[in-house]
Amino acid sequence: MPLPKIATPTYELELPSTGKTIKFRPFLVKEEKLLVLALESDDTKEITNAIKAVLKDCIQTRGIKVENLPTFDIEYLFLNIRGKSVGEDIEVSVLCPDDGETYAEVEISIDDIKVIKDKKHSNQIKLDDTLMMEMKYPSLDQFVKNNFNFDEGSQVDQSFDLIAGCVDKVYSADEAWTSEDFTKKEINDFLGSMNSAQFKQIESFFTTMPKLSHDIEVVNPKTKKKSTVTLEGLASFFA
Repeated sequence: MPLPKIATPTYELELPSTGKTIKFRPFLVKEEKLLVLALESDDTKEITNAIKAVLKDCIQTRGIKVENLPTFDIEYLFLNIRGKSVGEDIEVSVLCPDDGETYAEVEISIDDIKVIKDKKHSNQIKLDDTLMMEMKYPSLDQFVKNNFNFDEGSQVDQSFDLIAGCVDKVYSADEAWTSEDFTKKEINDFLGSMNSAQFKQIESFFTTMPKLSHDIEVVNPKTKKKSTVTLEGLASFFA
């Protein structure tokens, strides 16, 4: 006689980027094992493939392409799937800002962590009176690089690669060039030809981009001083 199947609960959440409600289930033991083995490999490609496979299995709503979701959607999904799998309260070690050296342990409910959107954020960048640029959000590959980066390369080069990979379109009143129309070298040369003011607009796209964020109050165990600390990005909540 075969063993009975264990029922797996399903939950709902809204994707921050679109507001669309999707259904998901928690990680299973076999999926946690897959993630752990991938993380132990220190191989970015293997980690990307593992996260993609696990998220695809856990998302129960049809038509969701994990590889096309923006970074902040993936972080929010990953956080909530993990919460339903291993517990909705997480303990983080936070550096106390009053002395800059002491860490305090703080417990946070995953339900309190939201994706914060900046009202000034825009993906449209005016380069000059004739040229505009449209940006797209970093995707799964960049999510892995942000949170599980084992590359010893230059941070400047990595930042430049991130920016180049997020240029979706360059256009004028008469012409448009999509990301399929230019090579990596061409877009790097194009970015390199900008002045500081133009490049700062691109940097603003990333600094104001929606992100996981939560304000917490910490008490320094040594000085007993209270401080408010803002945690941002998935890595902050698993530090």
